[in-house]
Amino acid sequence: MRATATTALPTRRVTVRGFTAIELMVTVAILGVLAALAAPSFAAVAERWRIMQTTESLKSTLYYARSEAIKRGGSIAIQKLANGTNGCTTASGTRDWGCGWYVCADTNGNGTCNASEPVLQRYDTPANVEVTRTGGGTSIKINRWGLVSGTWLGFSIVPKDQSTNHPAARGVCMSSGGRIRVIPPEDIPCRNN
Repeated sequence: MRATATTALPTRRVTVRGFTAIELMVTVAILGVLAALAAPSFAAVAERWRIMQTTESLKSTLYYARSEAIKRGGSIAIQKLANGTNGCTTASGTRDWGCGWYVCADTNGNGTCNASEPVLQRYDTPANVEVTRTGGGTSIKINRWGLVSGTWLGFSIVPKDQSTNHPAARGVCMSSGGRIRVIPPEDIPCRNN
């Protein structure tokens, strides 16, 4: 019998890379704990952002209404959106502007926006924001000099179900001379100056 020589083939080791199930579970658990710790701070950031957005929009609306009133010789009004607009429920009272507002050409000069008068600009307030007018009612009449006809304006803008002492709260004030400024929580409500 003849002997056959067998040659051994070199064996190659295959390395598998990846995570074990335990490593993956530990990583997911750590991420879950970190997310749970970070969630409250993200909520506060979102709350401040909504207040800032509403404050800047109100300020912008007042500037826009003033410029339109000067351009048109008066006949401009700003009016709050009614409670229930787009499902909003934060404007139940006369002073509550939490659903938003719009600027109209007050063609009949009565200081309010009627259904037949053209809407020039509209702003819907984000959810979870309360806007309250200091004094006054549901509309603001702007005269031909770009000033508020009647008493000076003041608004407080706060997160829903919070007071004006909340750190994110802001006030928007318009003096009798037409100067518009934003005030921090400690200076709310606006004072005539």
